[in-house]
Amino acid sequence: MNKAHFLFLLLSLSLFSCKDKEDVVTKKATGKINTISIVIDDQLWNSEVGDSIRNKFASPVIGLPQEEPLFNINQYPTKLLEGFMTDSRNIVVVKKEEVNKFEIITDQYASPQNVFHITGRTATDILSILEKQSATIIATIRQTEIEESQKIIKKSVLDPKIIDNKFHVNLDVPTDYQYTLHESNFLWLKKEIVSGSSSLLIYQVPIYHIINKNNLVSNIISMRDSIGKLYIHGKEIDTDMITEEAYSPYFFKIKLDGKLAYEMKGTWELKNDFMSGPFINYVIIDDEYSRALVLEGFCYSPSKEKRDLMHELEAIIKSVSIVKR
Repeated sequence: MNKAHFLFLLLSLSLFSCKDKEDVVTKKATGKINTISIVIDDQLWNSEVGDSIRNKFASPVIGLPQEEPLFNINQYPTKLLEGFMTDSRNIVVVKKEEVNKFEIITDQYASPQNVFHITGRTATDILSILEKQSATIIATIRQTEIEESQKIIKKSVLDPKIIDNKFHVNLDVPTDYQYTLHESNFLWLKKEIVSGSSSLLIYQVPIYHIINKNNLVSNIISMRDSIGKLYIHGKEIDTDMITEEAYSPYFFKIKLDGKLAYEMKGTWELKNDFMSGPFINYVIIDDEYSRALVLEGFCYSPSKEKRDLMHELEAIIKSVSIVKR
């Protein structure tokens, strides 16, 4: 073989190898929203290690009226990763090895993908790593799933003009939501489903309604109850939507579109009625325009699972960006 032919063959092999690697990396990750693949041998899965994994990653979602798991879990033995390229979006690999280690590899087999590697010399070592790293794993997966839902939503969104003109924000709302109520400072969009409906509320109030000498949580609850009294009622008289009084909502301080925001998760009910369900409420403190912008999602789906309905509403709300006037 002469030198020219050898160089040509070498170049061809290099290009083929690069193409192979590129194909692996760019393979699209698949799977249902809020699902994790746990790669772990049966012996560990059926031990206290498996119990810990189930307790952490299938724990009840906060703010729902009945228990639903944070994630759906599928377990596979570790031998399936030997020579097998998985395309699950979220994978947790747990093994006994000589080194105690925790590692996150992004897009290892597909994209977008998180692969969390946990190795320990003993079951106790693995449990210790799980205890320390589970919050990071959960936060990473939740963010990935929100972004994946937002990609799906973006494929078919409502004309943004009405929301933009009224509140000066961009918000990706799927086309299966329809305007139910359109007031000067209030919008109610609703999606009908077989078992009920999902709703999205957008409105704004002066900042001092939220931040004043009174308790912040109480102010937000009073605000949303007053909105319920104005706009959201049952079929009978005096059946306004209120924050359920029997359970205190969960409350967090976060950032949305780079601004201070308050997140509240809990359950709503119709006063003097039987209807109820979960809600998520976000109050964005928009100092530049002297307002508190409120985005709320709630659903009514009696006797049906609500986790993924609320996940979609959270993904919609977290797509928000405030438009410069």
